[in-house]
Amino acid sequence: MNDGKTQQTDFRLADPAQFARNMAKVFEQAAQIARNLAETAPNPQRDMEAQVTPIEQVVKTLATVAQSYAQDPQKLMEAQMRLWSSYGELWQSAWRKALGEEVAPVAAPERGDRRFTDKDWQQNTVFDFLKQFYLLSARWAGDLVEEAQGLDDHTRHKARFYVDQIANAVSPSNFALTNPEVLRATLASNGANLIEGLKNLEEDIKAGQGRLRIKQTDLSAFELGKNVATTPGKVVFQNDTFQLIQYQPASEKVFEIPLLIVPPWINKFYILDLNPKKSFVRWATEQGFTVFVVSWVNPDEKHGHKTFADYMRDGFLAALDQVQTAAGTRKVNVIGYCVGGSLVAAGLGYLATKGDERVNAVTFFTTQVDFEKAGDLRVFVDKEQIEWAEGRMKDKGYLAGRHVADAFNLLRSNDLIWSYVVNNYMLGKDPMPFDLLFWNSDSTRMPAGVHSQYLRECYLNNRLAQAQMTLDGVRIDLKKVKLPIYNLAAREDHIAPLPSVFRLDQNFGGDTRLVVAGSGHIAGVVNPPEAQKYQYWTNDKGAKTLEDWLKGATEHKGSWWPDWLAWMTPKSGKKVKARVPGEGKLKAIEDAPGSYVLVRAE
Repeated sequence: MNDGKTQQTDFRLADPAQFARNMAKVFEQAAQIARNLAETAPNPQRDMEAQVTPIEQVVKTLATVAQSYAQDPQKLMEAQMRLWSSYGELWQSAWRKALGEEVAPVAAPERGDRRFTDKDWQQNTVFDFLKQFYLLSARWAGDLVEEAQGLDDHTRHKARFYVDQIANAVSPSNFALTNPEVLRATLASNGANLIEGLKNLEEDIKAGQGRLRIKQTDLSAFELGKNVATTPGKVVFQNDTFQLIQYQPASEKVFEIPLLIVPPWINKFYILDLNPKKSFVRWATEQGFTVFVVSWVNPDEKHGHKTFADYMRDGFLAALDQVQTAAGTRKVNVIGYCVGGSLVAAGLGYLATKGDERVNAVTFFTTQVDFEKAGDLRVFVDKEQIEWAEGRMKDKGYLAGRHVADAFNLLRSNDLIWSYVVNNYMLGKDPMPFDLLFWNSDSTRMPAGVHSQYLRECYLNNRLAQAQMTLDGVRIDLKKVKLPIYNLAAREDHIAPLPSVFRLDQNFGGDTRLVVAGSGHIAGVVNPPEAQKYQYWTNDKGAKTLEDWLKGATEHKGSWWPDWLAWMTPKSGKKVKARVPGEGKLKAIEDAPGSYVLVRAE
């Protein structure tokens, strides 16, 4: 709020002569980058890898929306009149604000939109007008998709996603002349920021071998085993699918029943061991658990034939065998995270049919088993796009890690793409060191067989939830799984949405405790108690619908980790002498974090 008068920043050029010289350098650098790109040898494979989804899919989907309005011109005219009416209201509001009146915005950014936090987006009449003009236009485009007639749900979902991506790309915050922060920096430094930005752009193109690979953090600031993934332990088993890490105990006595963590193979396991203060692995050892973690191989051509059943048998079930051997116990408690949780769920269904009762209790972190409400990732999953992805994987036997990373980045493109375009290339700044973004950039490949089967069986046909998935000749029926379950969901999860994770309880046959963490897919999980961040919700009475569950839920400040500890402790047996990695039946192969995790993908 202001005192009734619009506050205007004084945009002045510091040194016109120096500015002119620097702009000459900018044009020279830009021309050189353009020449380098033009001289780059054509690479169809690289060009295909740059696409997250086939371009023709985008065109076809948006054409379907256009066709809907072409068949109903009156509806299109009404939509256009609404847009012009909102523009007129904005124009009047801008004039009143310019005359010194205090007026409410016609359009305001949504909560959490960090693109327009600079003071001039609110205080400067011109930039405030640009911001609101953009927001009105973007929302109108989204409404066009929502109000289009004759679209099936999947087409409408894709169209809205594509429109959102286009709208995010053309935001005035992404252009130097219409971003007040960039404009101020350019004038104050006489354009030196643009020179530095083009240097960053050139480096990122080189790093991507001809395609842009936006740097999100200072990668040189981190080293596995040195300042990330530092919890001491040993690799005690390995095959061509994973390494099994057993962590050093932090106490003389530990719980009898060991804890096996199965992370997603889409990412690397050390999201649960970023640094000592954030490490769930370290914290769990300090609570008295004997912790084992699966570290998946970063697959190459020779892994292309592997299937979802192979990952169950040679991954999850093999890890269970080895944990029993190392700990000398009959029972094992298990945690599955995201896709790793989906694999654990399928594996538990397999074990239940076989009458195998070695799993004692299971925890799921942001895991889906019913994919009907799987969120924006479903945009990339239909018959045509899966066949396209399978074609890309056919030659090499895997899907490149950057493709998967790019898809996840698009789910939050304003935060994970465009904010770095502004910071790195327009402001000319280096990204800050951040261990989470270092992990995010450390992508892994997807073995062709596993990825194809996962997309088809789970996302496309939802067979795991319908008891129609078959693995190694066994039909997987999750209702046969009678184990106690701790189901952690994240309220703002964009990868495993809360409405989807909520359904997990309906698919299993045992008692489930649902806990909803604040924040998203990563921060909601990696939230140590000492941080005093976020909150979580519980509802001991339960509910049949998510809406009713949330209405009756109790909010608790801080981390959910202590709640999980209270749930897990009585399911972990008595205290026994601590087990030292490598001193049991499984001998140490190498120090944690192991060698598999060190392999980087292109």
